[in-house]
Amino acid sequence: MQDSFSRPAPPILGVSNRVSLIFMVTLAVALLLLGRAETYVFDQARQVVTDLAAPVLELGSRPVAAGRRLVERTDEFAYVFDENERLRQENAELLTWKEKALKLQARLARYEALLNVQLDPSINYVTGRVIGDTGGPFVETFIVNLGHEHGVESGQAVVDSEGLIGRIVSSGERASRILLLTDLNSRVPVTIEPTRQRAVLSGDNTVWPKLEFLPAGSGVVPGDHVVTSGHGGLMPPGLPVGTVIQTENGDLRVQTFSNRNRLDMVRVLQYRFPMDVPEQNPPSKLTAPVPGEEGEEGRPSAAGQNGAFGGPAVRGSLAGAGGAGQ
Repeated sequence: MQDSFSRPAPPILGVSNRVSLIFMVTLAVALLLLGRAETYVFDQARQVVTDLAAPVLELGSRPVAAGRRLVERTDEFAYVFDENERLRQENAELLTWKEKALKLQARLARYEALLNVQLDPSINYVTGRVIGDTGGPFVETFIVNLGHEHGVESGQAVVDSEGLIGRIVSSGERASRILLLTDLNSRVPVTIEPTRQRAVLSGDNTVWPKLEFLPAGSGVVPGDHVVTSGHGGLMPPGLPVGTVIQTENGDLRVQTFSNRNRLDMVRVLQYRFPMDVPEQNPPSKLTAPVPGEEGEEGRPSAAGQNGAFGGPAVRGSLAGAGGAGQ
């Protein structure tokens, strides 16, 4: 009973639906006809609606634009982070290459300094690096990475870019020991320029080796240059050693050109003392002097000198002496 009262009658529902459809179609046709007939009115109405909706649309677009900018900034931050990581890696690589370049530049400077040392073209040499300092309170030696396989032998002179630093005292296959000029056991014959006085440079484990066997009144003064004399045959002559200085006690010592604290690249000179001296044989036949022929400045010529000692005049005088003796 209750269910029958709450449910509308089907004929009334169908009539209302048909009326609504007819109304909507009629309204649409009327608006279409009105829009065709009064275009200006609809344009004005559309413009009014647009003006009214513009502030609302502007307020609604601001959050959208802010969100778009936020997304773009986030992408930029991510790109900047990746770019920063890449630049950091490149910077680390460039620093590594810079360090290598500085080392190569320093090594090149040492090589160029070694090339500036003027040596006799006939003297061969090998270049090596100082790899160890075995010095102590009583011994001042260094180890160089050159040995027998490089032609290094005991007694050979060792120079750096400044001058003489010492000599080889022992050598192995791949390494050798350098005895410095300042060592207590070092003795090197030297010449002082410009007086050309000869002396022996003797080490005593101090910074400045001393000059021994220097004659009194030699004329050597502070500032004179000291070079090797070549006596003994172990070292070539003319190697720069140092400069003469005078201590507070009045002793003459030598401040070496080389600095043991900066030794790195060195040369070992493969010097051979010249042993082959050309033999000079006397003439097989002596000639008599030519009468009236004299050499320069009124002195007899070579032929006259030979005749004076071995010509007929000598033989005649000897024959006369023999005849007198008989």
